[in-house]
Amino acid sequence: MGIRKLLEKIKPGVSRRSLLLIAGCAWTIAGGILISRSLIHLIGVNHHLVLEIGTGIVFGILFYILLFARISKKHITRITLIGIDNPCFFSFFNFRSYLLMAIMISGGITLRLSGLINPEIIYTFFLCMGIPLLISAWRFFYSYAKNIKST
Repeated sequence: MGIRKLLEKIKPGVSRRSLLLIAGCAWTIAGGILISRSLIHLIGVNHHLVLEIGTGIVFGILFYILLFARISKKHITRITLIGIDNPCFFSFFNFRSYLLMAIMISGGITLRLSGLINPEIIYTFFLCMGIPLLISAWRFFYSYAKNIKST
């Protein structure tokens, strides 16, 4: 058995439609983590709660409209047009997106632990980033439900 056949045999392959569901779950988890961390901190501090949560929601929606709507649409299109049967479970993102995600997670952790920026600003920003992730996740779930025939 050649190496290519072996890799194909052990590859965690799923349908393109399943990739939409997996992407929706991944984006929900990421958005949920950011929003829950944000709200736990902001509610605990409670200095300017309404202002911080309002700011996070407004900028989160704007972030979705200006950036995440296009990104999520691009990923949905890429997934539905993948030219192979049963692509790898992890191909709901392309390499560049995994790299960007790693940089953003590392940057967020570094900023939070460094103490260079007021935690209320960081956690308001986390809320601002979590909202478009959750809205985008719903786009993936909608595409999953809509693409019943997609394999």
